[in-house]
Amino acid sequence: MRWVYNVLFNIGFVLSAPFYFLKMVRRGNWEAGFGERFGKYDHRLKQALTNRHVVWLHAVSVGEVNLCTQLIRALEPRIPNHKIVVSTTTSTGMAELEKHLPSHVSHIYYPIDRRKHVQRAMGLINPEAVILVEAEIWPNFLWSLQRRRVPHFLVNARLSDRSFRGYRRFAFLFRPLFAGFAGVGAQNASDAARLVEIGCRPEAVRVVGSLKFDAARLDERKLVDVDAILGQIGVPDDALVLVAGSTHAGEEAILADVASRLRARFPKLFLILVPRHHERGREVGDQLVARGVRFVYRTDITPQTRRRGELDCLVVNTTGELRFFYARADVVFVGKSLTAEGGQNPIEPAALGKPVVFGPHMQNFPQVVPQFIARNGAIQVPDAAGLERALERLLADPAERDALGKRGQAVVRENQGSLEKTVEMILEGIGEA
Repeated sequence: MRWVYNVLFNIGFVLSAPFYFLKMVRRGNWEAGFGERFGKYDHRLKQALTNRHVVWLHAVSVGEVNLCTQLIRALEPRIPNHKIVVSTTTSTGMAELEKHLPSHVSHIYYPIDRRKHVQRAMGLINPEAVILVEAEIWPNFLWSLQRRRVPHFLVNARLSDRSFRGYRRFAFLFRPLFAGFAGVGAQNASDAARLVEIGCRPEAVRVVGSLKFDAARLDERKLVDVDAILGQIGVPDDALVLVAGSTHAGEEAILADVASRLRARFPKLFLILVPRHHERGREVGDQLVARGVRFVYRTDITPQTRRRGELDCLVVNTTGELRFFYARADVVFVGKSLTAEGGQNPIEPAALGKPVVFGPHMQNFPQVVPQFIARNGAIQVPDAAGLERALERLLADPAERDALGKRGQAVVRENQGSLEKTVEMILEGIGEA
């Protein structure tokens, strides 16, 4: 089985490599740490790991990195004799690690799942425990951990319907891999049952809740002064700010059209678009130009920028700044929920007490969204017309905005506590008090 997987992986890697590397180039900063993807690390990492007990955490991209940083802050004081290494897959994830974690926590790229690359990385890092944030399952990596008898954990685990079907279909490959986890922190009972069904040992699975509720921290240092930025481009202090976060293709055009119509009633309405993938900034800009929307890119704003109030929109074509723009919002729209399926995280703006609106496609949050809806802590709309009606109602009624935001914030607070449960599970697994 392992031989077959490796042959098929190598064929797939060769065929997909041009698209894989093109995507890296589009995201930018791909040269830094490029060799790490093949298990090649510099002397600084080798020196930092010499004679150290290493705990290795892996977070795929930005969303998982935000959870991972909170987990490290809670875990590190409890394992003072261990060196923490964090890996990520994307350059945007790496930028977040460098921004939010201290320098003594080593940041690396996750090795491509070819056997020789994994073995090379594992031989150097030599971890005593490995923690995977959410279901990032690569066979060679897990086989290597099992062979070395390294305890490994899966945290904030959730299985989409598609993933669940895939793991069941290829049970002959994945069941032994899932059985090897020393601890699995499931977000809810339904996910826990699914994880057991695809191979996790029942005694290893715990229902701990979603780390996303704990990761919505309100005490993080303010790295971006949004008020100052908006002041530089002429947005008045009393503007009504609509922030559309983590938008996907098609949603920016809808938001621009809706905002243009609403501006007839709310002339001080200002739209902030934050595409999920910053490299789409130029595409979004082209759509705004076609609609006659006056806008500026976030990357074009310098300390010397001074503009008068002739703009309608700001396009945030950077990464890691969304939460700071959420903090300035009067109303928030959560993307990937109108024109794409899955939805993005509604917890972060709700934790800030912001009134949250999202579309019908929130499949990535099957346990979270019903709580917000049941408690009237967010508004779910069926389509673009419903979005426009909801936004108009909220923009016209400050009291309703405030009440909706407070109810959403209460839902977040009531669901916090999974971080400590996750840390306890890990500590038990690696034998630390």
